[in-house]
Amino acid sequence: MRQKVLVAMSGGVDSSVAALLLKNEGYDIAGVTMCLGIRGGEDQVKCCGPTAVEDARRVCDLMKIPHHVFDYAEELEEKVIARFVSEYGKGRTPNPCVDCNRHLKFGSLLQKAKAMGFDFLAIVHYAAVGHNDTGSYLKRPKDRKKDQTYFLYPVPYESLKSILFPLATFTKEEVRDMAKKALLPVAEKQESQDICFVTEKNYHAILSERVQTLKPGPIVDIQGNILGTHRGIVFYTIGQRGGLGISHKTPLYVIFIDAVGNRIIVGEKEHLKARGLIAGNMNRLTEFWPAEVYAKIRYRKKEALCEVTFENDRVKVTFAEKQEAITPGQSVVFYADDCVLGGGEIEEVLHGAC
Repeated sequence: MRQKVLVAMSGGVDSSVAALLLKNEGYDIAGVTMCLGIRGGEDQVKCCGPTAVEDARRVCDLMKIPHHVFDYAEELEEKVIARFVSEYGKGRTPNPCVDCNRHLKFGSLLQKAKAMGFDFLAIVHYAAVGHNDTGSYLKRPKDRKKDQTYFLYPVPYESLKSILFPLATFTKEEVRDMAKKALLPVAEKQESQDICFVTEKNYHAILSERVQTLKPGPIVDIQGNILGTHRGIVFYTIGQRGGLGISHKTPLYVIFIDAVGNRIIVGEKEHLKARGLIAGNMNRLTEFWPAEVYAKIRYRKKEALCEVTFENDRVKVTFAEKQEAITPGQSVVFYADDCVLGGGEIEEVLHGAC
């Protein structure tokens, strides 16, 4: 019997080509769209909104494969959006894409795929799963510019054997070309925005709607001198320079958010740099870590050489060179060559000698 694959289809170019590739490889496939109940403006491409569901259905009809639609609006609200708002209220900067992968895609959706009798769940993130004598491992894709492994560290190790990343060996340009050659109806469709539930130009609108008390407070320098007033700590993040509403002889950046004292602490660029961090909520994708480990503290940041010390369910990370704008709430993800070792959530920034 042919192996069965449930393909997560958002109605975009990547997921449509992924389904096409798997069908051509001889898998017995079906598409599934996670309906998130999000509606944006007419000029916006929304991930898994009503238009996306229809686009995914059209592609499935063209390939003559079944198409399922699952309602994920409630789970998105409970597992992702509510935590997103709550974390900002604590002075942290959350990563909702990581939470979506942890709870929805590689949690609930993978469980549903297994319950429906599928052997694999195919996801269109640019990443890869390798296999060797000791098991499976997560690794980087061919297209390093589109590498999305930073968001995938919470995938449970035991789930790796049941996940396919069909685009692992292709670049975005090659995927777009395949869609055009196959005359897929979404071949020219633009990519959706990063955070699917943020329907305005930035996240401030959703925080303004959902945070019940937006309490202004002082903006102070590292000596405690009051320089201005902030609109509410939810509107600020570590490393922010613009939008502070203060003037100073040198550029100032947010270097710390004091949620308890309702203060924004600012300093010069050198004050953003720190030697290390403490991370929790760890997920290890391999048991044995090499001596030389590299870590990324943000998706767009280059990975940096570091020393990792495990302390129960947390890790202490000491970088060979100071890193700028280490941000509580963001993820730290560890690499060795192309292999993803695991990751966790930044809880504390360590200044000084660690």
